[in-house]
Amino acid sequence: MDINRLVESLHPLERKAVPFLAKCSTLKELMKLSKLSEAEAMRALQWLENKGVLKISSEVKETVQLDSNGKEYLKKGLPERRFLEALKKSPLPIKDIGKAASLSAEEATVCLGLLKSKAAISIDKGVVSVTDHGLKALSKEWLEEAFLKRISKGGVEPSALSPEERFSYDIFRKRKDIVRSDLEKIKRFELTDVGKALSKEKIKAGDAIDRLKPDMLRDGSWKGKTFRRYDVTINVPKICRGKRHFVNQATDYAKQVWIEMGFKEMQGPMVNTCFWNFDALFTAQDHPVRDLQDTFYMKSPAKGKLPDKKLVDKVRAMHEHGGDLESIGWQYRWDPETAKRIILRTHTTVLSAKTLAALKKSDRPAKFFAVGRCFRNEAIDWSHLFEFNQTEGIVIDENANFRHLLGYLKRFFTKLGFPQARFRPAYFPYTEPSVEIDVFHPMHNKWVELGGAGIFRPEVVEPLLGEAVPVLAWGPGFDRIMMEYYKITDLRDLYKNDLSQLRGMRQWMR
Repeated sequence: MDINRLVESLHPLERKAVPFLAKCSTLKELMKLSKLSEAEAMRALQWLENKGVLKISSEVKETVQLDSNGKEYLKKGLPERRFLEALKKSPLPIKDIGKAASLSAEEATVCLGLLKSKAAISIDKGVVSVTDHGLKALSKEWLEEAFLKRISKGGVEPSALSPEERFSYDIFRKRKDIVRSDLEKIKRFELTDVGKALSKEKIKAGDAIDRLKPDMLRDGSWKGKTFRRYDVTINVPKICRGKRHFVNQATDYAKQVWIEMGFKEMQGPMVNTCFWNFDALFTAQDHPVRDLQDTFYMKSPAKGKLPDKKLVDKVRAMHEHGGDLESIGWQYRWDPETAKRIILRTHTTVLSAKTLAALKKSDRPAKFFAVGRCFRNEAIDWSHLFEFNQTEGIVIDENANFRHLLGYLKRFFTKLGFPQARFRPAYFPYTEPSVEIDVFHPMHNKWVELGGAGIFRPEVVEPLLGEAVPVLAWGPGFDRIMMEYYKITDLRDLYKNDLSQLRGMRQWMR
């Protein structure tokens, strides 16, 4: 490597670090010699490693450190010594020793037990006296005191403690906030051959100009100066920017596509009555989709209010005998109490029902969409969750037809990156005719099923709008589209709390 070119490319932080690289081997030592902060020194080492100047390694070391009480005892003396000093002049009642030795009640109690076990004190009728053994102990430094002094000079590894120090350490660990064990992460570095050659160069921090400033251009002070050489090919530390969750990115994009196509967004609560979620959509009250194994019912409150009686009566009539249409309905007695039950919405089509019921004739024709969370009582595995995202759309227009429906869907999926779409005949409770939507996946070279669409049945539209106007409708699931885009094979990965996944997930761009 050309050392001169390498020198020209050094950042100011690297220039401050290089003169000391041969004199140390750890991050802390470099910080001390170069006067760089930890962040600056670490950044310099990372950049130098990218340039092949050194190699960084890490190790975790356990050290014994003084805690808050240990630091206080090092200044004032151990409670045991102060306890004995208070008894040196004359014996004292147990209740008075704490005050005489400036000890807390807890410390005095601990000292009483420790010194009694060492035969340093004797107790007679509640009065404590120091023994000859205790007086001798006061005249010399204790092992515990020597241990505190040693670890006060810097953390000591437990393996480096002598048997006597280990004994003191074990005693102090049983007491409150005297010593603690810390795990210290040590950054080491080793110079490569390039680094050894670079460390011999005479490099000063201000030798090269890092950036060209306007005043330098005005006064000409840039002339004759050396400018730092930039290497745009070198690896740099990865920076994880703040961004929205990738699921939100995808749903926001879908919303933008519908808005660009002239649709207005429908919004509403995730908790609804069965009336809006099922009955208004002409789903029979004994349909299996309403069973507990498919739908989440609320316990409190268990029931809600029905809407306007006129609308309720129309829906009732449609279910019982087909209302005023050429329909026989479902031929059963409709139960309003069943319609009052509160559930987590099983589809965003509930928003379509509410929108149609609130739409005025003067507002037509109209186009609406929704992208939202839905809930079904599914067993969780790689392809099923109890919550999922669905994109919903309706077009209300007297002149709308089936070809328009297919055109809207093709346009939407083309904007999502699937220009090839096909439609297969299907059956859904509230649309007729109905189709299943497939899109061609170019990478996997296969057709992927995404959801259903159709034209709302008159039994749905007439009670809500007051007349049987054509309403184009669709509600494909959106999670599968996201899985394909993000290369996720397990639906559960869409919502797991994995920071590395969130940081590494690519931006949604179509």
